[in-house]
Amino acid sequence: MAEENKLANPAPLGLMGFGMTTVLLNIHNAGVFELGSMILAMGIFYGGFAQLIAGWWEMKYGNTFPAVAFSSYGLFWLSFVGLHVIPEIVGGVPAPGNTATAAYLAMWGLFTGWMFLSTLKFNRALQVVFSTLTILFFLLALAYAVGPNTDLGQTIYTIAGIEGIICGFSAVYTALAEVTNEYYEKTIFPIGPVEE
Repeated sequence: MAEENKLANPAPLGLMGFGMTTVLLNIHNAGVFELGSMILAMGIFYGGFAQLIAGWWEMKYGNTFPAVAFSSYGLFWLSFVGLHVIPEIVGGVPAPGNTATAAYLAMWGLFTGWMFLSTLKFNRALQVVFSTLTILFFLLALAYAVGPNTDLGQTIYTIAGIEGIICGFSAVYTALAEVTNEYYEKTIFPIGPVEE
């Protein structure tokens, strides 16, 4: 009898890629440090590629929700980096203005809000991740709609940064809880009940 080829759970990889990159970007959004190569590199390699790998791995399992979520947010991070570097390396391509950036963030907020509805069938930890991410996208969209260089826009942007740190750490917690609980084969770190 052939030995069963068991695949590892890809969700913690995707959640960590999302969570750590989100925390670092939102420490910047909260005004602690500048947006630089550290955040952009995380956006490409851990936020981007790691989530794409996790999403495609979930496709092999036939798990539509995490496949769409991880693949989409992996591509979000790659597009986010692209928005910052393409104008620098391709002549004649302007960086998006405040209105365009607000629209970009609002579209991601709409997508995330819709995905949040699906998490109502999952555990509480995922519900926290997706609800806080929905709020984050809309706060950032509002900050750009108002103008991030205005006093009100900067205040909203800072609040979004703090809220984004919470969002990112909720994903990190969920990832580490899934790894630990699976390894110990019992609940060490609770993630909440799965809805029936």
